[in-house]
Amino acid sequence: MTDASALPASDARARRNVIVLVAAQAILGSQLSMVFIVAGLSGQTLASNPCWATLPITMAVTGSMLSATPLSAIMQRFGRRVGFLVGALAGALGAAVCAVALMQGSFALFLAGSLLTGTYMSAQGFYRFAAADTASETFRPKAISWVMAGGLLSAVIGPQVVKLTAEAMVVPFLGTYLAAILLNLCGVALFAFLDIPRPTPPAAGSPRGRSRLELLREPRIAVAVICATVAYALMNLVMTSSPLAVVGCGFATSDAANVVTAHVLAMYGPSFFTGHVIARFGAEKVMALGLAILAGSGAVALSGVELGHFFGALVLLGVGWNFGFIGATALLASAHAPEERGRIQGLNDLIVFGGVAMASLASGGLMNCSGGSVEAGWQAVNLAMLPFLVAAGGALIWLALRPKEA
Repeated sequence: MTDASALPASDARARRNVIVLVAAQAILGSQLSMVFIVAGLSGQTLASNPCWATLPITMAVTGSMLSATPLSAIMQRFGRRVGFLVGALAGALGAAVCAVALMQGSFALFLAGSLLTGTYMSAQGFYRFAAADTASETFRPKAISWVMAGGLLSAVIGPQVVKLTAEAMVVPFLGTYLAAILLNLCGVALFAFLDIPRPTPPAAGSPRGRSRLELLREPRIAVAVICATVAYALMNLVMTSSPLAVVGCGFATSDAANVVTAHVLAMYGPSFFTGHVIARFGAEKVMALGLAILAGSGAVALSGVELGHFFGALVLLGVGWNFGFIGATALLASAHAPEERGRIQGLNDLIVFGGVAMASLASGGLMNCSGGSVEAGWQAVNLAMLPFLVAAGGALIWLALRPKEA
């Protein structure tokens, strides 16, 4: 690993910020796998119609989508630290509301709590951009990649917390949401160590940058947004249904937690070298590889419903998401000016999580209400990936065939 003293001054600061963001990714980020394991199972017990089992996850993603632009504006005006604190406190409040809903058996209240939880999900999505804020152009892909690698610890912590808490109380999954409150509150202290300067307000007559519409017309930005949306939405589509499929095929909740653990490890494990691969081969090639691996995940899932098939499909799903999403993030970060940062990052996450929200909603319907069996529903979920992979691949080919800009 490069010695900090050998780095430019800006990268020495970026390196320290990466350490803080990795810790936040590990501690605060562990609640995401917790929510994805238990929210659908909780919805299945609370909802009157099993087709709405994954609606709590959809509400969480919708909350993330709706809060992306306001959080981006807060960070642009008051700094990253304030935005991250807002996200953590919202996550704690959302988990508390979900806990009350479980005690009262209220599906509507559970949905409201899940919506609030989405604010934290949105804030966590900005960790990768925060890693790039103080980094040089050379260090930027590595900084993004290392922060994403912090999810490795969350991949272990979250599912293990579920195993310890899911049945620890009379009300199933209540302990899991109480643990999520604690994780959010413990993580708040981390942001005191974040050293990212507050953005300087633009002076009169200074460049304001392009409008949102003009930014989306930039080919690199458009393709980055498309590929990030497809990679994240398809990952969510399959992961949301996987606990329902595992349990529905006769395996235990602990087996579902183990499958999600393997998946999240695969999501973040490659991050130790993804940045180096991007720096060597370019973001576009890494994104293309990610889409191909996502297709491989679907092929494995369609080949059977033994526990090994679930593990194989979810591991490939995680690796494909990593290459596709981090590659798209690196491409986006290199395609806009500093004064456009808040505008395009908020718009990007609004679009990405809009796609993820639709995917999570479709996931429950495909899983529980298409075909007459769990196996048929699981096949429908994985077949639904194909047209979107084709669309994202076509966008990458279009970008590659365009004349290179000077």
